[in-house]
Amino acid sequence: MVDKNADIASTLDRLRLRRKYSCVVVEENEIIEGMLKKVRSFVAYGKINNDTLKLLIDKRGQKIDKDKKVGDVKDLKFEEANLKPFFRLHPPRKGINSKQHFPKGVLGDHGDKIKDLIGRML
Repeated sequence: MVDKNADIASTLDRLRLRRKYSCVVVEENEIIEGMLKKVRSFVAYGKINNDTLKLLIDKRGQKIDKDKKVGDVKDLKFEEANLKPFFRLHPPRKGINSKQHFPKGVLGDHGDKIKDLIGRML
């Protein structure tokens, strides 16, 4: 990503958000929340439900080893389930509303409504 502060760029890298329109699923803890607060002007985030996670894995999950089967994802152990820990998505259908914060735009904390944005990007 171009023209970002070094702290922001390193935080995005630690979150494994290295490209536009990429998605990662991380566990909820204080460290991750602090990282999300730091980059909230550059990303959209929220809590994902199990149905959306299954849909995301089915449509956009990439295997690490092509010969192995994909196992169940329990407790976010993507490597043990033979999946890469990130998802590459399409740009959202019907476009991006605005680069303002939620609810007017797509940036910032979406809460449970992140599933709508992910659904538009699958």
